[in-house]
Amino acid sequence: MFTKAAVLTALTAAAFAVAAPAQAETAVTTALPTANMEAVLKAAQIDPRRADDTQTPGAHDSVLLVEQALQAKGLLASTYVDGYFGTTTIAAYSQYQKSLGYTGIDASGLPGKTSLETLGEGRYTVTNPISAGSHVTYHGVTLNTRTKAMLVAAEGIFGSSVSLTQGSYNPGGVDASAGTHDGGGAMDISVSNLSSTSRTNLLKALRKVGFAAWLRTPAQGFAYHIHAMAISDPDLSSGAQHQTGDYYLGLNGLAGRGADDGPAVTKVTWEEYQRG
Repeated sequence: MFTKAAVLTALTAAAFAVAAPAQAETAVTTALPTANMEAVLKAAQIDPRRADDTQTPGAHDSVLLVEQALQAKGLLASTYVDGYFGTTTIAAYSQYQKSLGYTGIDASGLPGKTSLETLGEGRYTVTNPISAGSHVTYHGVTLNTRTKAMLVAAEGIFGSSVSLTQGSYNPGGVDASAGTHDGGGAMDISVSNLSSTSRTNLLKALRKVGFAAWLRTPAQGFAYHIHAMAISDPDLSSGAQHQTGDYYLGLNGLAGRGADDGPAVTKVTWEEYQRG
């Protein structure tokens, strides 16, 4: 026969047993998708220079996230939300940068880390970020820390230091440069004391670490020099973006868009070179 106390104890235990699962429930959070900045930057340089809508390998998913975010802000029509970072997406991204208060090269349509992260708030997170770094003086000209590190690595491969005749962040510099030195990642190298073989070896070294680099000649309208652009530098001017994109497409970076006349080297960015 059960006592009143025993019945109350059993009822209390049963109540706690029923309530326990509800107390154990925890909130479930869904991780945001990731946009790879390296892939987005590469696509933003190459896709606008293509004659068709071929997409940059490995960039589709990340570019699509960026385009969806631009569409959500009313800056990009759904027709262009396709994973292809073409001229329309460049223009939309430039509009977004301007809406944040950016001007000049900072609103060129080439994504930077801060704007890419701000655009993705609540939609995606940014992986593989790239930074141009601060402005420094190297060999008497202005570069950014990323470009300087790349040049130091190339000089190590080449086995000698080089002489720079023009650096970066030089708006209105040499007329023949057509604005490619207005932003970051750009430099011109003197070859006056180099043999033909040494010039080729230097070009190879520059390309191996992530530069789009060519020998400019009098036949092209220039004094002999090497023109080099750091691929995927977030501070590239619009003209420099076009040149790096053309480099990937096997072109010479000039207005006539002729065939690349430099040494054949596997095309990599600085970050890819560092990873080996």
